[in-house]
Amino acid sequence: MACSCDDKAAPFLADDVDDTGRSVAASVEPGEWLPGGDTTNRRLFGRNSFTPPAQNLSDENERAFYSGNAFFNQAWIEAPASTTARDGLGPLFNARSCSSCHPRDGRGKPPGDGEGPLGALLLRLSVESDGGIVEEPTYGEQLQDQANPGMVVEATPVVRWVAESGAYPDGTPYELISPSFELTELGYGPIHDDVLISARIAPQVIGLGLLEAIPEQRLVELSDPEDSDGDGISGRVQRVDFGGETDIGRFGWKGDAVNVEHQVAAAFAGDMGLTSPPIGSDDCTDSQTACIESVDGGDPEVDAGVFERIVIYTSAVAVPARRKASDPSILEGKALFRSVGCDGCHTPKHTTGSARLPAFEEQLIWPYTDLLLHDMGEGLADHRPVGEANGREWKTPPLWGLGLVEAVNGHTRFLHDGRARSLEEAILWHGGEAEASRVEFMALASSDRQAILGFLKDL
Repeated sequence: MACSCDDKAAPFLADDVDDTGRSVAASVEPGEWLPGGDTTNRRLFGRNSFTPPAQNLSDENERAFYSGNAFFNQAWIEAPASTTARDGLGPLFNARSCSSCHPRDGRGKPPGDGEGPLGALLLRLSVESDGGIVEEPTYGEQLQDQANPGMVVEATPVVRWVAESGAYPDGTPYELISPSFELTELGYGPIHDDVLISARIAPQVIGLGLLEAIPEQRLVELSDPEDSDGDGISGRVQRVDFGGETDIGRFGWKGDAVNVEHQVAAAFAGDMGLTSPPIGSDDCTDSQTACIESVDGGDPEVDAGVFERIVIYTSAVAVPARRKASDPSILEGKALFRSVGCDGCHTPKHTTGSARLPAFEEQLIWPYTDLLLHDMGEGLADHRPVGEANGREWKTPPLWGLGLVEAVNGHTRFLHDGRARSLEEAILWHGGEAEASRVEFMALASSDRQAILGFLKDL
């Protein structure tokens, strides 16, 4: 499906404000049709919304993109194997390929009630110690619920979805669900009595190179750790050590990866048991002797050339163009989104600086995120600190592409563990620094709530 959007021809409407100074109308701003700037996918929508490369890649980088795409989608296999470029899987793992968790470069779906494997949902494990939070000593930082033949899986996870009901001030009922987890058939002995378990769903893979290119100074300027302006929002930068240097964390649900390279290497190690140039070990623990002694697929198993192509691919999946940015109902939703304060964390736009690839530089982008840590309240708390993020804080996720998840992946599951079955439920889970915005959203007339949801679906 081709995009008929023409940024130059997009209509502009005048803003207006009410007696509180809040906008009651919104305009289509310059560049808003193309949220990824010149990189934006303007050609393919529907099931293929997240598949094209950045539209301004050089020929060389486009070739690397498609080569990386092949490795992203193909299954890795157990070593030793004749297919040496893709062996070394496991021996303990969660997925055989990147696309197992990110189908069609999209968003993973959590499982229903019952036993695993959990598919695109991962369980992070940790325990408290005198020095803070450390990985669970027997099972490591992440539960692997699959294994190569002859290897004992770590455990059989069981998920249960618990429902709770509520109502809007106007009486409209709603229901929210949240997961609880149990680990059975433990393969390597008892798990720590006080283990902290936190679920993570795989998000869509679009625009990552652009997010990486937002200048650090921009993020620092957006942060307000002491809430100096008194607006109730106190976003903080996450800082993470990677390769011996401390940088701002931009990726992962708690901002625990500093760049795309870090994110890809961590996924290879934790999700597939594959070593790579940045991370030369997988998640085998001292209690898992057979895992440690298993045959590897090389040193590293993902060689430098393959790793670079996968990083380019993961960086360069294009953000899709907006479909109805000038529609009056969408503009109404945009104004209401701003009016209830959602843009306090979901910062609409940024201009990129220096980047991994020249195509990402000096682009006006519209990801609707500040990439900062925010206290999201007890309802979403996992009580598991990561880096400088405490157990109630999460990184603001970008909103671009959310309205196309259903077309790409056939579901509408959102938030860090996929508990929200719609964008509306995702909003209703917001607490902490977002509590005031959630309350204002709930107080709106039903038609206004629908306008905000319509706006989000067009991003």
